[in-house]
Amino acid sequence: MKYFLRSVLVVLVLAVASATAFAQAGRPDRLSQLENAKIAYITDKIALTQDQAQKFWPVYNDFSDKRRELNRRLRQLRITAPDALTDQQIKDNLTQAMDLREQEVKLEKDYFTKFQKLLSIRQVGKLYMAERDFTREVIKRVADRRGARTLSPASRSDE
Repeated sequence: MKYFLRSVLVVLVLAVASATAFAQAGRPDRLSQLENAKIAYITDKIALTQDQAQKFWPVYNDFSDKRRELNRRLRQLRITAPDALTDQQIKDNLTQAMDLREQEVKLEKDYFTKFQKLLSIRQVGKLYMAERDFTREVIKRVADRRGARTLSPASRSDE
């Protein structure tokens, strides 16, 4: 019963935070609302104790910031169309992209070790699963919302 109530609470927090974040598109606080929903979701999925949470979240946030920065740099390399570059520039961009992916793997290995010092291995495994599940859920909600927007009033009445 306790697990059921906690699950219901997390689902409600996630639903409210996601709905609020998407309803307020363009507002600077929507990302913080999404992050709060992610924290609640992960905390529940990996069953963090209060003591674990106090130690875990600063480490996880540092990991997320570093991973986000690597991904931002990787996206910047992909922006340039190859036809607008010389062969050497293409080679340099591809080499930099591979270096960034290697850095990301090293970062994940380093934090895998750090996470094991704070959590059980079962919780670490659930962490990676919870991250994927949360991302899928957010993408699904965004896609569902965009799909609802593209339907015209006439096509909605046909459904």
